[in-house]
Amino acid sequence: MNDASMGDAKHWRSGKGYRDENFPVASWLIHPRHRKVILAFYNFVRTADDIADHAALPAHEKLGLLDRLEAGLIGDSGDDAAAVELRAALAERALSPRHAQDLLAAFKLDVTKLRYRDWDDLLHYCAYSAMPVGRFVLDVHGESRGTWPANDALCAALQINNHIQDCRADYANLDRVYVPLDALAAAGAKVEDLGAPKSSPALLRCLRDLAHRTDALLQESLGFSAMIGDFRLSLEVAVITALARRILGLISRRDPLSERVHLTKFGVMGGTLAGVATGSFARLARGGFASHRSKDA
Repeated sequence: MNDASMGDAKHWRSGKGYRDENFPVASWLIHPRHRKVILAFYNFVRTADDIADHAALPAHEKLGLLDRLEAGLIGDSGDDAAAVELRAALAERALSPRHAQDLLAAFKLDVTKLRYRDWDDLLHYCAYSAMPVGRFVLDVHGESRGTWPANDALCAALQINNHIQDCRADYANLDRVYVPLDALAAAGAKVEDLGAPKSSPALLRCLRDLAHRTDALLQESLGFSAMIGDFRLSLEVAVITALARRILGLISRRDPLSERVHLTKFGVMGGTLAGVATGSFARLARGGFASHRSKDA
């Protein structure tokens, strides 16, 4: 490793912050007492993600930096500020580093694995790249692990939405393809089609089939918000679900290679209001609002 890559991992950050994400991260809906640890987790994960996605770093240097982050997370070193910050925040709340370690495993896959065989292979990746994020936030709030299956379905759907949105950029910039190879073949499409300025009819069929499967994951997560004891978190989940559905609608109607499939600010605002309304109504319908109002206010 050269001298630059031996520095603090934060030097490889892209500059993207939690306010730039597609979905809320510790938004105003989350109680202030939980934001510190969630933002420390986000900062650590964003640092690792930016390292894995860096266009100029060689693979072996990316893996070395990710190993250093893990060493800092579990206390084997104090070299990286993001790892030290998260380690301290987890210790303060008596939380395990397991979810962060699972995400590091996903980022290492991003460095070493550029193709996915089929839907099951992709979901296995999501089990490390997406599901631990929701599980961590649930653990922070002391929620039951009975919520994990619904969380896992929602998080996988969010991840695959993102893969479809960014499929052209991932291929062009990193030669990384998350669209399952068997799905491409079944539609009569090729990996190289992802580099075109516009989707071929075959690729569009493939991506829309992937969107259909993603919709099934969202169906599996129905009722997730209402399962959550913390009222504020239940609203946050309702908002995220509403935004995911709006993005999936764009993906299902448009060509991700040539058309916008990201929400505008107005789209995010509309999805947020719809999610808050839906989540509040669901909570009222099951008589849970009053019981949690004093706890979560």
